Amino acid sequence: MPIEQQVMSNVRAERVRRVAELANRKHREKNSQFLIEGPQAVREALTWQPQIVRDVYVSADGDEPDSPISTATLGKLAAQAMRENIYVHKMTRDVEHKMSKDAQGIIAVADLRACRERLERVPQTPHPFIAAFWQVRDPGNAGTVIRSADAAGCDMVILVGDCVDVFKPKVIRSTTGSLFHLPVLTLSEDEFFELCHEKKTSIIAADVYGTQKLPPVSLPELERDRQLLAGGKAVLFGNEARGLETGLLDECDMVVSIPIYGKAESLNLATSASVMLMSIAMSSRVETMESR
Repeated sequence: MPIEQQVMSNVRAERVRRVAELANRKHREKNSQFLIEGPQAVREALTWQPQIVRDVYVSADGDEPDSPISTATLGKLAAQAMRENIYVHKMTRDVEHKMSKDAQGIIAVADLRACRERLERVPQTPHPFIAAFWQVRDPGNAGTVIRSADAAGCDMVILVGDCVDVFKPKVIRSTTGSLFHLPVLTLSEDEFFELCHEKKTSIIAADVYGTQKLPPVSLPELERDRQLLAGGKAVLFGNEARGLETGLLDECDMVVSIPIYGKAESLNLATSASVMLMSIAMSSRVETMESR
């Protein structure tokens, strides 16, 4: 499919307005479309889920002194889109900024319904490694923990309860493309526990204090549990400010805390998720290699 040679320059154009409105959840749901901003996220969408991308908008001012990305890079992404029969539109810097302040030269508009259907496909992995997050509200945190789960080789991410909209532009930017690599489900608390029980998956709560019923064990102790690491496991993290409620903790199989060796009072959600998921991933792989 060809590139549109005419450069979009009218910031008041209907198309420009419709794209800009996708920053709002109401308009995303109404139009079943969402924004993908920036070269890395657009590249990953085009590489892993090109069928969801409807249009790509590329800055025609890539060689300006303050350009965040070169024309050569934009050209490669435009060519990649055209190979997938996706229409590419040129735009001025003013139009780009009207559509998005975080585009870095390129924006894609994608099909929300088609992407959601792909995200909600539960993989049929015999012993899944699941990262779950309860009531995560900050979009930057949500995107970062999805990226961490992707890096750790998780089979899926589950957003549990009342969480931020995964299609919010800042969430997608913060995943740096990981949203298009693995399933990301949104489930209620009951649905989460039901899925884990159905998959015969042990539920590990990440929490400092635990409960009277489930006092916490340290992460290094968990890493020595060969039987648990060999099976399916879901690591459940709590809300950024409140952690996990006692009722949720008591429904888990064990509570694990990350030891702090310095004077810091605690770790934030994104750091905790990165440390725990990567530690479990590395320990699981060591156990797998040793068993061969």
